[in-house]
Formats: sequence, structure tokens, C-alpha cells
Amino acid sequence: MRSDLEIIDEWVQPNIRVLDLACGPGELLHHLIKNKQVNGYGLEIGHDDLNTCIEKGIPVLEQNIDEGLQNFDDQSFDLVLMTHALQQFRRPDLLIDEMLRIGKECIITFPNFGHWRSRLHLALKGRMPVSDFLPYNWYDTPNIHFFTFQDFERLCKEKNIKVLRWAAVDGQLKDHWWIRSMPNLFSETAIFHISR
Repeated sequence: MRSDLEIIDEWVQPNIRVLDLACGPGELLHHLIKNKQVNGYGLEIGHDDLNTCIEKGIPVLEQNIDEGLQNFDDQSFDLVLMTHALQQFRRPDLLIDEMLRIGKECIITFPNFGHWRSRLHLALKGRMPVSDFLPYNWYDTPNIHFFTFQDFERLCKEKNIKVLRWAAVDGQLKDHWWIRSMPNLFSETAIFHISR
């Protein structure tokens, strides 16, 4: 399992109700169901990922998250997860509100577009960076919102969202002291555990 998912695993309590939004092939949810005995469901729209989840026996629903989460009652989950997908939705701010409506807590991970390599590439070459971490050109990327660690912190402050804990990891998804000291500059992936 990816190191960022291992960090999330440490933060998840056993035997809780979990919803994994944009769950992909279900790697994290499968792990949590098997090892933490969570009562979990995934939402996904990609047909290949849906089929992979079904083949693994992961409870998954096909749903376009951009169209809302009205089919879920308030506080119907203990934890709502979203890993490396928030930047792909039309209104991440409203999606976070919905996540906190249906879940008591949320864990969100996203690429930090304020990483020093991205800044340097843009400054020196004048073009959007393409890397192993962000392997898309500007015209074919699924990422429609480019935001930073600090942008997310500011959004939480503006919306009176409590940050319970956070982590920042590098391209190999490892945590280091220098990344924690300046996460907006050195983290490639940000991980936030939030609640109201």
C-alpha cells in the first residue's frame, strides 16, 4: 500500500462506518475493511475501477460526485475519505461541505501544487510541469483546480473547519522533518484530517 495510505490507515479507528469518495480500484477501502473491520462503501464513476472493486468484493456505487451527495443523510458515516481526487471536482469547497455534512470527520489527500519543483519548473521554463508525480500535460490533465497546502489551510480557516491533524509527504510518499517544517514548499502530497 502507498505510504500516504499507510498514514491514513494509522488515523482510521476500527469498526466505524466509512465512505471512500472517488475510491478508484478500492485499494484503501479493501485494506480498511479487511484490517480495520470498517463498514465501508466506495463511490466511483470509472468503469474499469468499478469492475475492479466488484471483482474484489468491495461494496461500491456508481455515482458522479460532481452532481452531489444528496442521497446520503446527515452524519451517516463516521469518516469520509477522498485521496488524490479533490482537485478534479468542479467545486472542491462545496464538496468539502457535503463531505462534512454526511461524515463526522474527513480525511483528504491532494497534490500540493506549491511544491518547489513545480514552482521552479514554471519559473524557469514558463510551462506547466510534467513529472512522474503529475504525469499530465496542461490540456489533458484531470486536475481542474491547482491549489497548495496553504490554500487548503486558508479554506479550512474561512469555513471554520477544524484541522485535527495533517501530514505532508514527498514524491516517494515519505514523511521527513524538513517537509513538516515547510509543507507548502516541500510536500508533494498533503494529507488533512478535518471535522466541524
